Amino acid sequence: MKTILRLLVTLMTVAGLVPAATSALAAVPNMWGFAYVDVAMGPPPPAHQGLWTAGSVSSSPVGPTGLVEVRFPNTPLLDGVAHVTAVTPAPAWCQVRGWTFVAPDLKVLVQCYKFGGAPVFVPFTIAYEQSSGLVSPPRALGYVYYDGSSVVSSYNSNAGLNSVSVGPPGVWTVTLPGLPTTPTGDLQVTAVDPAQPARCKVGNWAPTAAGQVVEVRCYDATTNPLNTGWTLSYTRQRAITGGANPPKYFAYTMDESPTTAGPYPPSPAWSYNNVGGPNTVQDALPYRAVTFTGVGQLPDDVQVTGFGPGPQYCHLGGLWTVSSLNAYVDKVVCFNGTAFVKQRTFVTYTSAS
Repeated sequence: MKTILRLLVTLMTVAGLVPAATSALAAVPNMWGFAYVDVAMGPPPPAHQGLWTAGSVSSSPVGPTGLVEVRFPNTPLLDGVAHVTAVTPAPAWCQVRGWTFVAPDLKVLVQCYKFGGAPVFVPFTIAYEQSSGLVSPPRALGYVYYDGSSVVSSYNSNAGLNSVSVGPPGVWTVTLPGLPTTPTGDLQVTAVDPAQPARCKVGNWAPTAAGQVVEVRCYDATTNPLNTGWTLSYTRQRAITGGANPPKYFAYTMDESPTTAGPYPPSPAWSYNNVGGPNTVQDALPYRAVTFTGVGQLPDDVQVTGFGPGPQYCHLGGLWTVSSLNAYVDKVVCFNGTAFVKQRTFVTYTSAS
C-alpha cells in the first residue's frame, strides 16, 4: 500500500498536481492545508485558513450532530496525516473520523464530543500535510497514521522506517528512527476513529539512540483506555505543515511546568521560534497563555496536544490573537473529566507566510 501511495506521488508530480522537487531536499512538504472551522456550513475565516495551492477551504455538516466535512480543494489523498483541536471553554474534544479523496479535493470528516460521549458541534482547528523526500539536520520531520491495527501512512525525513509496537489497551510506542536522539522538537497527536468517541495524547516521550520514541495513549468517552486509531506528528524546527522558510513564521513550545504561574521560557530543547523571538508561558486562569514573539502573521493555525500518562485532555479554550507580530495563544485549557486541571501541553503555531 505504501509503495502504491509513493508511486502516486511520483505520477502526480509529473502531472503537475504536486510541486516538483528542485533538489533532493526540496520535496517536503508536497501539500498542506489548515483552517479554523467556526461554523458547520461555509468557508472558514480567511484569517485562519491556508492551503498549499490556490483555492479556499470549506466545511459542511454531514450526518449526525457535530459531524463536519472539511474540504481541502485540489489536494490529492496520499499518505499524509490530519490533526484537529477543539476550540471551546467546555470539556469537549474533536477527533478525525477519516479522510477520502473525491477528485479533485481531499475531504476530512471531523466529529466532536462532550465529555461522556454526547456528540456536539464546537469550533475546531484542523491541519493536514503530506511529505516526501529528505530534510537536512538539525531540522527533522516524521509522522505516522495508525488505524488501530496497522500503519496506514508514514514518513521520516531521514528515510528511516517508522514502527508502532502495541502495549496494554490504549497504549502504543512509536519509534521514528534516525531522527534526533534527545527529547527535542514538538509533538501532536489526534484520535482517528469512525465509530466511537476517542481522544489521544502523548503519554511519554523518551528518545533513545534509535531515534525519537513516543508513547501514544488513547481513551474512550470517559476515562477508560481505548484501542483506536490515531495520527502522530513529530517536528523539529519545522512547522506542523511540514515546511520551513516558507513558512517564515512558526513556533512551538511545551508547557513543561504547568504549575508555574510565569511568565517563564520553556527549555529551548522543545521551544522553538523561527525568527528567534522568545516563547513564554504563564497563567491566565483557568487557562494557560502562550506568547510566540515575532511570528504572528495571518493566516495562521494553532494545534494543542496534552502530555502525560493519565486521561486528562487539552485543547484551545478560545481563539488566539495576533498583534504587533506576536501570536497570543492565551486560552490553552485542560480537563480531568469535567474539572479544570493543569497539564503539560504541546502548543504549535504556524502561519501560511
